[in-house]
Amino acid sequence: MRNIDFSPLYRNAIGFDCLFDMMETSNTKNSQAGYPPYNIAQQDENKYRITMAVAGFSEEQLDITQKENMLIVRGERRTEESTNYIYQGIAERGFDRQFQLADYVKVIGATMENGLLHVDLERKIPEAMQPRKISINSENFIEKS
Repeated sequence: MRNIDFSPLYRNAIGFDCLFDMMETSNTKNSQAGYPPYNIAQQDENKYRITMAVAGFSEEQLDITQKENMLIVRGERRTEESTNYIYQGIAERGFDRQFQLADYVKVIGATMENGLLHVDLERKIPEAMQPRKISINSENFIEKS
């Protein structure tokens, strides 16, 4: 695997340090191996939905936590009895899936339907952070001689 050095970009990009850190760590975090599979859909400009295939898990076996800008979805399988399988194609392992959330993105709800876990997210930017129009006022111009 090729390693990319982002350090030359640090001196030209102010305030994007965490973006470059996330890009560097995304190359090293591939231990989850795609289980469970998931989709991320954008429903409108500020609403998103993560859908995870969690067949075989009950609502009691799933835990959804938002800690700062990290969404953590955990599934814990409790084995009740040992079964002698001839063939076992259904994964019966627990999982710990983490999603890095952007600033001001909050979890607004979660539902289970037909073996799919839906986690709804919404970005709510505070009024003070939203763009505002600045009018140009020529009356404040002071002429120096």
